[in-house]
Amino acid sequence: MKIRGVQYNAPGRDSNSCSSGNTDQEYLTVKNYSSRTTINLKGYVVKDATGNRFTFTANHYLQPGDYVKLRGGHGTDSDTHNVVYRDNCNFLWNNDKDTIYLYKPSGSRADVHAYTKSSNDPDGNGYISFH
Repeated sequence: MKIRGVQYNAPGRDSNSCSSGNTDQEYLTVKNYSSRTTINLKGYVVKDATGNRFTFTANHYLQPGDYVKLRGGHGTDSDTHNVVYRDNCNFLWNNDKDTIYLYKPSGSRADVHAYTKSSNDPDGNGYISFH
């Protein structure tokens, strides 16, 4: 289980209004890179450098090669549509730089990625592909 990419700068003017904002356009993609093991995301934790965190509290099964986008804002989680919502309208990732940590339910670190806008996002679209 690893971080595949991040849309850390939501398109448009940042607005964390739950009714009209664009927090749902900020997302982290987590992928199961295993070739044969299904992984349940329940209990996995995502954190940033300052300690903001999100814990997957429901069962979300990722088949080998499958992924999920962890989006801000509110919505309906769906394994079919590969999406989980943080149910929080505040932005989580900094637009200029941040470090993202992914922890297993056991507490051990599964992955980490640091980015800066200038060195990791040359095209300015906010999406980074690592693997």
